[in-house]
Amino acid sequence: QFQPVESGVGLVQPGGSLRLSCAANGFTLDDYVIGWFRQGPGKEREGSGCITRRSFNTNYADSVEGRFNISKDIAKKTVNLQMNSLKPEDTGAYYCAVETSRTLQLMRQCETRGDDYDYWGQGTQVNVSS
Repeated sequence: QFQPVESGVGLVQPGGSLRLSCAANGFTLDDYVIGWFRQGPGKEREGSGCITRRSFNTNYADSVEGRFNISKDIAKKTVNLQMNSLKPEDTGAYYCAVETSRTLQLMRQCETRGDDYDYWGQGTQVNVSS
C-alpha cells in the first residue's frame, strides 16, 4: 500500500530553517508525484509545493516560492522539504501526499491542488515563533 510518512516536527524562530522528510513506505517514490501541503490554525489546507516523477519539474506556491525547496534522496527513499527564512505564517501541520492516478506523461508535471493526490500522510507539526 502507499503510505507516506512525515518526520521533522519542530519549533523554530522566525528567519530560521527546518527540514521535513517524507518516507516512501510501500512504493517507489521516483515513480509518482509527491506534494507537500500545510494547514495553519484557522486556515484551510493549502499546497506548498510538489515534485514530479523522476524530478522532471517542481512547482511551488507563491507564498513559499524562493524559500522552500523540494528534493529527493533516492537512496534513503525520502522526499525532503527544506524550509528557509521561515515566517510565523508558515506555522501549521505539514503533510506529504502521493498522486498516482495520472499517466506517466502527465506526471511529468505536478499541481499543488490537494484534489490531485490519492494518498496522504498523518502530518507533522511546525511552529514558527519567537
